[in-house]
Amino acid sequence: MRVYIKFFTYLFLKSFFYVLGITFSLVFILNLLTELDFFKNIEVSSYFPLFLSFLNSPSMIFEMFPFIFFISTQLFFIKLFNNNEIDTLKYSGLKNTKILIFLSMISLICGLVAILIFYNFSSNLKNVYMNLKSPHTNDGKYLAVVTKNGLWIKDIIENKILIVNSSKIEKNYLIDNFITEFDSNFNVLRNIKSKKIDISDKKWVLIDAQIYTKDKKIFNESLDINTHFNYETIQSLYSNLSSLSILELYDLRQNYKNLGYSITDVNLQILKLISFPLYFLLMTLFSSLLMYRMKYQYNKAIKISFGLFLTVIIYYINNFFIVLGGTEKIPLMLSVFFPLLLLAIINGVMLEKINEK
Repeated sequence: MRVYIKFFTYLFLKSFFYVLGITFSLVFILNLLTELDFFKNIEVSSYFPLFLSFLNSPSMIFEMFPFIFFISTQLFFIKLFNNNEIDTLKYSGLKNTKILIFLSMISLICGLVAILIFYNFSSNLKNVYMNLKSPHTNDGKYLAVVTKNGLWIKDIIENKILIVNSSKIEKNYLIDNFITEFDSNFNVLRNIKSKKIDISDKKWVLIDAQIYTKDKKIFNESLDINTHFNYETIQSLYSNLSSLSILELYDLRQNYKNLGYSITDVNLQILKLISFPLYFLLMTLFSSLLMYRMKYQYNKAIKISFGLFLTVIIYYINNFFIVLGGTEKIPLMLSVFFPLLLLAIINGVMLEKINEK
């Protein structure tokens, strides 16, 4: 049995890294074309788009892991079928269910490695990618982030720089605010304290504002300032969640709760990560059962093409439920795990009489 385990492990991992290498190459080339188009009118060093493409590729690869597991399993079985090794194993007393159990276990282990190691690695690279590219984007001069100290906003407008700190959000209002206004050389023009700011529009209304300049303090019941932000834009300013590690996601979740932000997107990302090892396992099992059903009926190209077609369907079904969960049309748990439950039921039906195949 140990010989079989070593053989299956080698064959599956060989197929997996082969598909992973091809996928990475394709993703890297597509990323490079995108970066070259982005920087066509911006002066940067020639290697910079190449470097950015490399940094951004792993996070995209992670999202494609279900496809990679599916195609890797197909190649695994195609190798066994081509050499009639599957029949040799069957005559040796090794049932198809044992092969399926082994593949399920190795895919589950690979899934856990992907979540605990590869995801954190790719999220760090994605974070570096965003930090390097952000200064070259149109909105690089203004941003909003959430920390343990509340919401922080940097805005550059009308040749002034605004740094805003707010403790929380309540409906269309920022609560307990402190604003520092600088000139273009970062000389302080004034500081403003306000218990409440109406951010319904991009022209903010500061209620009961206390204005501090170098030599005086002014109280103003209502003060207007122009910004690039309103309630809707602030609510949509989540960090790119793929650039955050698992621990950072939990920290961000707590910070959003403290601030009064919706934590739906963060919870959805965490649930997706938790479900991914199971997703990979089910995709591997589905691919295996499909190959047993097709076996010698079609050539390799047709099998892989049909497999790709099915993975695209599964992807869109999964994405459809994720969108429903993200918009809170259905519960988050249902949006993440219902497609997996459907896939598990399909696998269960296909398992019937599998040892006779």
